[in-house]
Amino acid sequence: MELPKRYDPQTAEPRLQAFWQESGIYHFAPEDPGPVYSIDTPPPTVSGFLHLGHVYSYSQTDFIARFWRMNGYRVFYPMGYDDNGLPTERLVEKRLGITATEIGRRAFIDKCLEVSEEAEQGYETLWKRLGLSIDWRYTYRTIDDRSRRTAQVSFIDLYRKGLAYRQQAPTIWCPECRTAIAQAELNDLDRTSEFVTLRFRLSNGETLPIATTRPELLPACVAVFVHPEDGRFTRLVGQRVTVPLFGQDVPLLADPGADPEKGTGAVMCCTFGDTADVEWWYTHNLPLVTAIDRSGRLTGVAGEFAGLPIPKARRQIVDALTAADLVLGRQPVVQSVRVHERCDTPVEHIVTHQWFIKVLDCKDALLDAGERVIWHPDHMKARYHEWVQNLSWDWCISRQRYFGIPFPIWYCTACGTTVIADETQLPVDPTDEQPAAPCECGSTSFVPESDVMDTWATSSLTPQIVGRWLTDQRLYDRVFPFSLRPQAHDIIRTWAFYTIVKHYHHFGVIPWKEAALSGWGLAPEGTGKISKSRGGGPIAPLEMIERYSADAVRYWASSTGFGKDSVINEEKIQAGAKLVTKLWNVARFSQNFLDGYRPPADIPVLSSADRWILSRTQRLIQRTTDLFRTYDYATAKSETEVFFWKDLADNYLEMSKQRLYGGDGEARDGARYALCQVLLTTLKLFAPFLPYVTEEVYQGLFAGVERAPSIHTASWPVVDARLVDDAAEAAGDALVEVATAVRRYKSESNLSLGTELARLQLATTEPALVKVLQETEADLMSITRAKQVEVRDRLDPALETVKADGTIAVALAR
Repeated sequence: MELPKRYDPQTAEPRLQAFWQESGIYHFAPEDPGPVYSIDTPPPTVSGFLHLGHVYSYSQTDFIARFWRMNGYRVFYPMGYDDNGLPTERLVEKRLGITATEIGRRAFIDKCLEVSEEAEQGYETLWKRLGLSIDWRYTYRTIDDRSRRTAQVSFIDLYRKGLAYRQQAPTIWCPECRTAIAQAELNDLDRTSEFVTLRFRLSNGETLPIATTRPELLPACVAVFVHPEDGRFTRLVGQRVTVPLFGQDVPLLADPGADPEKGTGAVMCCTFGDTADVEWWYTHNLPLVTAIDRSGRLTGVAGEFAGLPIPKARRQIVDALTAADLVLGRQPVVQSVRVHERCDTPVEHIVTHQWFIKVLDCKDALLDAGERVIWHPDHMKARYHEWVQNLSWDWCISRQRYFGIPFPIWYCTACGTTVIADETQLPVDPTDEQPAAPCECGSTSFVPESDVMDTWATSSLTPQIVGRWLTDQRLYDRVFPFSLRPQAHDIIRTWAFYTIVKHYHHFGVIPWKEAALSGWGLAPEGTGKISKSRGGGPIAPLEMIERYSADAVRYWASSTGFGKDSVINEEKIQAGAKLVTKLWNVARFSQNFLDGYRPPADIPVLSSADRWILSRTQRLIQRTTDLFRTYDYATAKSETEVFFWKDLADNYLEMSKQRLYGGDGEARDGARYALCQVLLTTLKLFAPFLPYVTEEVYQGLFAGVERAPSIHTASWPVVDARLVDDAAEAAGDALVEVATAVRRYKSESNLSLGTELARLQLATTEPALVKVLQETEADLMSITRAKQVEVRDRLDPALETVKADGTIAVALAR
């Protein structure tokens, strides 16, 4: 087909997307022979609107998928949506202004399903418009029946192996979300606080000053600790200490965990302010006093302060201490506080019943599993290792919420036995159904487990969910272990780690061979990561795509490699649009000479310029292939772009124009052959990044040259050793050297590049170059617009010298 004068991405891209979907070129069939490249695609959390940060990271996965597909691999590239759990609940609460306590559990779950399905339709629209080469037939939701059954089968297997257990213990608790959370869901947030130094009273009447940032925990103070080698307190160890304002007597104990350099050196232990309190409570068998409830308010042990939220209680307790002359000093301090990553609320430690999966007992095995994964970039492996090495809690998987996958558990009211669902019942909601059989004690009275699983307990099984582990063994055997896990670097501690945990416990294998960690798309002002639950950034992705094209946005996403953050840069997107336009214009120019052309099997007679560009192309093929195989798509794109602009567009096309337009048969045939090979190769190397415009050009110029129905199922270029020619590259570089000198002269003389020259004289003392320059006279005339080209051993002083250094001197006359 004839390429129109102007490429309109707003009409072409939707049309091409429809063509890809209708033709099924991205479909994966497990029965097809050949190597498989399977991708454990990250299911975006349904918590708000997708933003350009998502476009950034998901495009990068698509670059890799397209590369391996063109290399003959059967690419399994599914999509999922992580739409169960707290993030979706909070989206519903925010968007609809309702809570489960207001409308009831079942009605709230229905609203969550409704809102998440609506959001997912918007997600799919964006992904398709962006050009992701997804096989949409393998789409899943982490709340669908397959996911629920998979998660419940996983839990039952872990429970029977003794790897899942329930206990009452201090738990990391979010008062805002009113649920237990896991260690991996914590962030550190700096805030301005103050050290309040208080007057504790020793049993001998002396004052013991203790500084704290949590005076609201005084009613839960159960001990005071000092370092055993801190000489200031050695004589005091073993005495009783009276807690100010609340009056309870507690022991003064020695423990190496007390920091002599912090505060006054003496520290109160409350149940619980932080993990140090928890450790001391266990180690020293201290009593439990609960001062903060699940809603973040003080309990009855706080007396007159009971029922107050933590910030208000803190202020009122300090006021009361001050009035009683129990405050010795107040000092502002910047404090790092552990907060829930979802809402930035400071967490508490509260004793509750929770379900856990064992991880502390197998840290060495999990470290070994991390070593067997190939990480891109490699330094991301250190983040995984650091996380595993510093684990101090087993994985808490229960959540006191509503919209999630239920535990397949009941508790017998007669004997207290935990009753597991029969696998034929799965997926099951124990709040709606009863066990399949009576308890072993004969009772048929049960209390259902009302907690739901943490969303990571399900998404850690994405290889099994999308691979259809329980229902399609042929598919599962073809795709598992997966080839690649692409994900953001900030969830190494959650999604990557938990997936490795599950696969170690269930199968004893790593879930994927390689992991590619994307960076963040940062807001233009550089304020940090964009969050879809907190606004989604200043510019909607579809708006940017409609303004510039999907290819242009993908160009920006390809400019930075895995593991690196990138500020959203509209100028770079504009540069992508400019590249698309230039590629189209080059294709339109080339169509004049390639329409109906079929390259011969044998290489025709080639000029020095032809041999130069073809040899340069072979080196580019090898280079980009090697870069893609090491997941360095950004450098592959960059080097392809430099080749396109500099070697092909700026130089070769200008060198070959005269032969293409008016050369004799042999000269023209060589130029057409080189142009066909180079342009087709360039399109293919750009195809992973710019799928739309490359497809449009391919269909217009090359669909008849190759048998592939699409450029994206065509073969990736391979090096043709016959075309690698070091001497030709040196000769071509000489031509470029001359052309560059003439262009610089015209630019400095305010002449257009198309200005004709009456005479061009070249001088060199190297015999080989003399021959090359004489052979390429036509190409030199074409690129410099010179009517006459002379090659001599020295320049004519009557001419204007424009280049006197290097191996070739250049002079000219207008």
